[in-house]
Amino acid sequence: MICRLLSAQYIKVLLVFLVVMMSGNAALAEEETPQVLMIGLFHFSNPGLDKVKTEAFNVLEEEPQQYLEELTQRIAEEFKPTLVLLEYDEDDDEATQERYANYVKGSHALSVNETEQMGFRIAKKAGAAIASFDDRTVPWKADALFHVLPEVAPDTATMMDKLIEDITNEINEKQRTMTLGELLSVYNEPEFDRKNMDFYLLTNAVASEGNHEGVDATASWWERNFRMYAKIQKHAKPGERIVVIGGQGHTAILKNLLEIDTRLKAVDVRPFL
Repeated sequence: MICRLLSAQYIKVLLVFLVVMMSGNAALAEEETPQVLMIGLFHFSNPGLDKVKTEAFNVLEEEPQQYLEELTQRIAEEFKPTLVLLEYDEDDDEATQERYANYVKGSHALSVNETEQMGFRIAKKAGAAIASFDDRTVPWKADALFHVLPEVAPDTATMMDKLIEDITNEINEKQRTMTLGELLSVYNEPEFDRKNMDFYLLTNAVASEGNHEGVDATASWWERNFRMYAKIQKHAKPGERIVVIGGQGHTAILKNLLEIDTRLKAVDVRPFL
């Protein structure tokens, strides 16, 4: 009888121990899961390379500069990133790393580009490294699409022209009337991401006889973003806390991939904005 009681007590202790161990392992696994905070934005330097041409928003004015200081401080203190991934050409990595090192030392003034205005600030405040996640080896293969579009799909061509005009007017109005914080909130809303991706689906079915110009254009844009996401995955080692800063045209797709990916944990940027 005593032996049975001792056995029962032993089993209870063992079960409690196993539950504690499993909880501890789960917590450790959660802690080790790479976390990714993705920020979509417009290009601060506005090089005019996008299909939608918008007016420049001057981030060098006093109010947006104050906001950038406060925003980057919040992200650095609360998210505590270990790495900041930025949208710049990998071929420029040596020069970019040198500028960042000089900025940390206090001998480099930030340029207007978001890579420096936001990326350098966050990395310095958090004591984090920076790296490129861009991939420019796959261009947007849209020349053939635009060549056949007016002839094979004139209604779609008209719709596309109207959509570009509407988006341009909408963004220009927002950039004239909103603060930087309000703009970044808009650029990181799921509905804004959906509209961005829908732009490419509008022409996806356009095809001349025996060809798939619309599909080829859409696929090339998605391929570039898949390549960019692959670089995020390669950097996402256990325990890493990564900030990703890129144009909203990229992050609209990348955020979808991040939500699907069970090996990474997405962190919503909106509470920080």
